[in-house]
Amino acid sequence: MILSCKEASHLVSEGLDRRLGLAERVALRLHLAICDGCSHFRKQMLFLRKAMRRLAESD
Repeated sequence: MILSCKEASHLVSEGLDRRLGLAERVALRLHLAICDGCSHFRKQMLFLRKAMRRLAESD
């Protein structure tokens, strides 16, 4: 299954909140391997999540 960028970005977001299934993980990894835009989006989401955790810990 080949994901669109919209589907991949949705899975990136979902993957922050829950464990993705095997098929979802494989499809997402394949998409991220060929799509620089979605790879950057994933990195940005991970950065924001880490920053928010640090902010919450400092309060």
